[in-house]
Amino acid sequence: MKIFGDSNSGNCLKVKWVSDKLALPYTWVEIDTMKGGSRTAEFLKLNGWGQVPTVELDDGRTLAQSNAIIRYLSRGTELVPSDAYRVAQMDAWMFWEQNSHEPYVAVCRFQTVYLGKAVTDLDPNLVKRGYVALDHLERHLGGARFLVGEAFSLADVSLLAYTRVARDGGFDLDRYPAVRRWIADAERELGLPPAR
Repeated sequence: MKIFGDSNSGNCLKVKWVSDKLALPYTWVEIDTMKGGSRTAEFLKLNGWGQVPTVELDDGRTLAQSNAIIRYLSRGTELVPSDAYRVAQMDAWMFWEQNSHEPYVAVCRFQTVYLGKAVTDLDPNLVKRGYVALDHLERHLGGARFLVGEAFSLADVSLLAYTRVARDGGFDLDRYPAVRRWIADAERELGLPPAR
């Protein structure tokens, strides 16, 4: 399997982390998205959306969208609950991540880290919505070890990617003790060093 990804992207790191956790063999192909690497004619043949991550499976088929990829790679493993209702809860968190968390937390980080914007120059609505997402995580994780009860799952991988680096986007994680505890637990599950 080949993983085409940008090492600076949380969405790409999700695929790497899951592959490493499950000891899946792969070759990482670095794509510099800031220099148009996902917009070349060659890359667009793999993924017409022109986005990373993209995986090319051993049989030559390709798959895109981070949560779809990790869902595919993890079928039948401990990262997906065995109970159907728990699976649906996991999926709900993964959908929520792409719709209500990543568009705010990750976008603020992108603008400060890669575009050089000052935190004070960020769109206040983006910041507000990012804090709404972090507030929701804090409430939930105040009563649960992981996002789907006591078992680490793909929901945790999905939300960890940008939450662990939310400070880069100007978010004050000191306000969130349950989130900080969860980040540390999830990083341990994946064998990751602390983000910062």
